[in-house]
Amino acid sequence: MADESPLIRSLRAAVAAAPGDVPLRLHFAELLLAEGRNDEAVAEAAAALQHAPGDADARALMVRAMGIPPAAPTPPPVRPETAQPPAPASVRPEAAQPPAPGPRDPSGPQEPPPGPVPAEPGPSFDWAAAEEQVSDLVGPRFLEEPQAEGGDGPAGDAAWDVDAPGAVRLDDVGGMTDVKDRLEAAFLAPMRNPELRRLYGKSLRGGLLLYGPPGCGKTFIARAVAGELGANFLTVSLSDVLDMWIGASEKNIHDIFETARRQAPCVVFLDELDALGGKRSRTHNNGLRNVVNQLLTELDGIASGAGNEGVFVLAATNVPWDVDLALRRPGRLDRTLLVLPPDAPAREAILRYHLRERPIEAVDLGKLVKVTEDFSGADLAHLCETAAEAALLDSARTGTVRLITTKDLLGAAKQIRPSTEPWFAAARNVAMFANEGGLYDDLLAYLKRKRKL
Repeated sequence: MADESPLIRSLRAAVAAAPGDVPLRLHFAELLLAEGRNDEAVAEAAAALQHAPGDADARALMVRAMGIPPAAPTPPPVRPETAQPPAPASVRPEAAQPPAPGPRDPSGPQEPPPGPVPAEPGPSFDWAAAEEQVSDLVGPRFLEEPQAEGGDGPAGDAAWDVDAPGAVRLDDVGGMTDVKDRLEAAFLAPMRNPELRRLYGKSLRGGLLLYGPPGCGKTFIARAVAGELGANFLTVSLSDVLDMWIGASEKNIHDIFETARRQAPCVVFLDELDALGGKRSRTHNNGLRNVVNQLLTELDGIASGAGNEGVFVLAATNVPWDVDLALRRPGRLDRTLLVLPPDAPAREAILRYHLRERPIEAVDLGKLVKVTEDFSGADLAHLCETAAEAALLDSARTGTVRLITTKDLLGAAKQIRPSTEPWFAAARNVAMFANEGGLYDDLLAYLKRKRKL
């Protein structure tokens, strides 16, 4: 900023050069707070808590910067007076003075020493027996498993739903030969051939960005990759990460990747990456910017010390041009795969799947495949649903049950417009005028082949 002092500017540059230096960042925040720039001081304190969550100085600084008054100390309890102070000797009546003690007979009963008389101990209460009697009415007083900090469930990996290796394989994905070949080269071949992997120095870590029109099976392909690898599967969406408390969203990102490292081999699937990792230059919310920064750190594997060996990161987005470029640099999500609408073999497989349990008669799949060009997988499912509705309505009106025919399916295909058309209209401008570094060469080639330019 133009009105900053030279000291503030120099410290800002130093913090940017060493973001993990917590004392330096706290000193910078103190100077900002002294100049009345409380919002910036809160942001710096929050960034310090990301690197040192338990730092008491950072928490105290954030409380001061947010203007929260410190808690008042609790006054010591006042002990009530048990007796009035003795009267002065000059006003005491002589008769009130006790007689002088005489010699005590050692053989007689002894008087108790002065002071409070201890109460006789009563019968002890059997808590175990009482708890056993009411165990059917109330639950146990204490839980056996430790609780997660700030949560209701057990601590550890139970906070995140990690799916065991599933039965879905790439063979279950109809068609899409190009997609399968790219996945084979990026992940599957190194995993199946450990000797060749060591020979060529291929790491088991990696990241792949799947992009394309909505409804074309990006999530299904990610699950198929996990099934091929025999790896656990962890899905992450925006609702899993964002939190109302400062620093909690970044901690959620860190916990997700720590869970994946403990469960390795594991596929972490970042759904709707444009929401989690949008361009920071377009983001004015410091919380979202910090989420992107934490995601970059976890992809590099710096925070864990052990790296991301055995952790495969797959991400999906419909708008890759809105994803922060730092996420797509080599070493992170460095490989990009275009997932296009299903080709003819894939469309036939999808139609067979959605018609497998419906009452059909002499359906000509060849005709349906020809008239459903550019239909996404979701469009094809909607087509089968629409045809079933037409047959059901006709049966209800006539009182006679009839089967779904090719005519019903072709009529439904005429009513539905491919949902991929708006996406290609927007992607065409990006491929033609914003293809820096050849990021969208595969998209440009597809548009030329389909004559959509």
